[in-house]
Amino acid sequence: MKRVAVIPYIFVLLGAMLWGTTGTAQTFLPDNAHPFIISAGRSATGGIPLLIIMILLKKIKLHTWPWKQTLYAAICISLFQLLFFSSVRLTGVAIASVVAIGSAPVFSGVVEWIFLKMKPTKVWGLSTGLAIVGCLFLFLTKGEVTIDPVGILYSLVAGLIFAFYTLTSKSLLQKEEAIPVVAVTFSLSALLLTPFFFIYDISWLADPGNVGIIVYLGLATTSVAYVLYGWGLRKIPASSALTLSLAEPTTAALLGVVVVGEILGFTSWIGIGLLLGSIVILTLGSKATKPNKLK
Repeated sequence: MKRVAVIPYIFVLLGAMLWGTTGTAQTFLPDNAHPFIISAGRSATGGIPLLIIMILLKKIKLHTWPWKQTLYAAICISLFQLLFFSSVRLTGVAIASVVAIGSAPVFSGVVEWIFLKMKPTKVWGLSTGLAIVGCLFLFLTKGEVTIDPVGILYSLVAGLIFAFYTLTSKSLLQKEEAIPVVAVTFSLSALLLTPFFFIYDISWLADPGNVGIIVYLGLATTSVAYVLYGWGLRKIPASSALTLSLAEPTTAALLGVVVVGEILGFTSWIGIGLLLGSIVILTLGSKATKPNKLK
């Protein structure tokens, strides 16, 4: 087994772990910090500075850039954030995370199978199944849970849209480098989300501490995380990348214990074990098994 074959999986895994810090960081923001404004701020601070740097370094050729695909990716990531955070408000972080993040790799596998004629491998099926069960165990005992049908629907649609975002980004990454792709995609996303700055209260942004958190969310959980995700996504199937992204709720749960002081029950720890097991299986097993092209 060549070491280089593992690196793309590690990149995706690290990106997902950075995403997992988002919830903990948001707990330090005030109650009147609307999720839509947080999303818009993340996209702006994560995309625009990176875009300026890429333009100065002449890494982006505007006349040859694949704008159509980039716009699709920007629309997808913007809609994902809006739907996901709306679901969180209706049905809580636990259920919203499980449904949205857990459904994305399933949707991606189905889309790849139907549209790209790539039959999912047994390794992907086993690891994804373990990961989904792990998610269910992880949040099984996290206190009172509100099951809101509309919230569940929002999360399912969010999972489907994130699957399409991943597939679109993979196509983009065959034409352009990961950093410019992230820069342009999230700058467009910021533009699409700008109207929310005029709709919701932004007075909390006058506090430098709150601005610092938004900058962290933009640079670490957006710029760096999505660049790492993009580097890995260039080399592995989209369905595998989305399964690895299930490291996000694992990281969020562990940070909740260490930083926020949450207490996880026995079943939650079983869930973490299943998630980690699914990641190990996918990372070590996928190099020897390539997706099957349907004839």
